[in-house]
Amino acid sequence: MRRFSLWMKAHPAFGDSLIAGILLLFDMGIAVTVVDQGVSFSAYLAVTLLMLGPLPFRRHHPLGTSYLILAGGFLQLFSHGGIDGIPVRMSDFALAIALYTLVANTNRKTALIYLGWLVAGTLLWAIFQVGELQAVFLVFLVFVIFGFSWAMGEFIGARRAYQREMEQRLVLLETERDQQAKIAVGEERSRIARELHDVVAHAVSVMIVHADGAAYTIRSQPEVAENAVRTIADTGRLALTEMRRLLGVLRSEESETQWAPQPDARGVVELAENTRAAGVPVRLEINGDVDDLPVGVGLSVYRIVQEALTNIIKHAGAGTTALVRLARSPEELRLEVTDNGFGTPHDVVKVSGGNGLIGMRERAAVLGGEFEAGPNPGGGWRVRATFPLAA
Repeated sequence: MRRFSLWMKAHPAFGDSLIAGILLLFDMGIAVTVVDQGVSFSAYLAVTLLMLGPLPFRRHHPLGTSYLILAGGFLQLFSHGGIDGIPVRMSDFALAIALYTLVANTNRKTALIYLGWLVAGTLLWAIFQVGELQAVFLVFLVFVIFGFSWAMGEFIGARRAYQREMEQRLVLLETERDQQAKIAVGEERSRIARELHDVVAHAVSVMIVHADGAAYTIRSQPEVAENAVRTIADTGRLALTEMRRLLGVLRSEESETQWAPQPDARGVVELAENTRAAGVPVRLEINGDVDDLPVGVGLSVYRIVQEALTNIIKHAGAGTTALVRLARSPEELRLEVTDNGFGTPHDVVKVSGGNGLIGMRERAAVLGGEFEAGPNPGGGWRVRATFPLAA
């Protein structure tokens, strides 16, 4: 029974069809009586279909199905509403079901308008009834049924609203809990990273001191220089181990391990070719040798160019051309990416989860460089970065 109940809850149209079918059987049971009293069977069948046919669809289309049922009620009222012996048909209960559906699934204003039509139809129907006492009793009974339907609709609607609110609160609480956990993890990782950074910095300082000492005593005191070199080797291994731990702490939990070598400035040529293949003409100008750049500088150059070209493809528009310029001097490396499109700063900030410009600026700042981005005076967008190369 529990499985059947859960299945019925998951397939409400089946239950509504079952209700419509039961009411249809009772309605067809008195069809002969109605036809014998001079009512057209076609009109009787049309009323039945109008009032019972929409029931299986009332949950998905409450307003439309309710007014179809109401139309069936008025058609019944003017076709055989005053026939003696059948003051109420079983299909008339569809009107109460429709009222309940509107109260539970729409707003009170819509339900009140519908209730007004029901009251008007009920009073008009009472005029056709023979016998004043019988009419009063039937009207009272109908109003009791409509009142019960309204109360049930209010109760079910309030229960559903409360359930939806509770579900939203649970989702919000789970989100806040996850965010607080991530914040706590991030703070702890930052603290550990600072501690490991101090360890690595101390180890590098020791290596530098011993290296200077070894260079000073390598001829006069070879034994002392040999001990210093051993200390450098041991300290270097310790620093490498701690550096791996530091990188492990800083690595995001969601990030996957990348076994491919990190790109450098030489990969800018491939980026330009890929952008051309995507439909954006790119002109690449390289002044100076960029093959032996420091690893960090080369990687940052590649990432900034990659981000800038991605922004151009997504936001610059059709007919855009781009220029990538790298210029190296003994003191610094200058990078510039420009286009003649119509992308906006708002568009560019949205790239990479909203951190496109922030990420490029951070890469330049970490290496002691400068970064700027903004619209070109003649139109389009411009990205500039400068990286110092002097020791």
